[in-house]
Amino acid sequence: MSEASARRKPNEQPVLLDTELDHLPAELRWREWMGRVEAVIFAANEPVTRSVLARVVGKNCNIELIIDDIRTELAGRPYELVAVAGGWQHRTKKIFGDAIRSAFGTAAGEGAKELSQAEALVLMCIAYFQPITRGELSSFFGKEVSRDLIGVLRGQGLIASGPRSPQPGAPYTYVTTKTFLSQFGLDTLRQLPDFEALEDAGLLSKEKLLAGGIPAGLATAEGSDDVVEDQMS
Repeated sequence: MSEASARRKPNEQPVLLDTELDHLPAELRWREWMGRVEAVIFAANEPVTRSVLARVVGKNCNIELIIDDIRTELAGRPYELVAVAGGWQHRTKKIFGDAIRSAFGTAAGEGAKELSQAEALVLMCIAYFQPITRGELSSFFGKEVSRDLIGVLRGQGLIASGPRSPQPGAPYTYVTTKTFLSQFGLDTLRQLPDFEALEDAGLLSKEKLLAGGIPAGLATAEGSDDVVEDQMS
């Protein structure tokens, strides 16, 4: 604890941060804002949003330009500043994954249990067709998707309960979370690979979609990003 903090009374508000820095020349002011933004992102254990970064810079500061300048300075470093899950986060560059695995046995961000093929396919289906019920998932795959499998995805924070379906019984739907975006290095769901790429990889069949292999109204991911952002807010 700093000396200033020690002198502060329990209910006393912390000293307000000078964000405008009008007493500094423009270049030094910009450098200070860069330092503050990078420090906040570095200190956080999750992606930092624009609204948080705006607390430490001037009201007319362009945060995108600040991020761009920080990225330029990090160009030769083994880590980078990435846009993920609606914010920014420091991440080790992928080319150093083998070195990290050799040192620690796992790469950064790989601490979670590896998903089985079935779990990964169900997660992919939820990501593209959310909000979607367990019954609709079962219809898509032609066999029951168990509650245990859904529990694994929920337990890792990759999915959450969405709005109730208008179907009889009003079953819960499932949507992906910010943890899903973060774990897969996505800023928004709009960055999910398109169907053509998935079909080329053998993970999704357009023929099955066109043949009605999934419930009506779920054969498009349009608008799903807004649904998820509503559920995560």
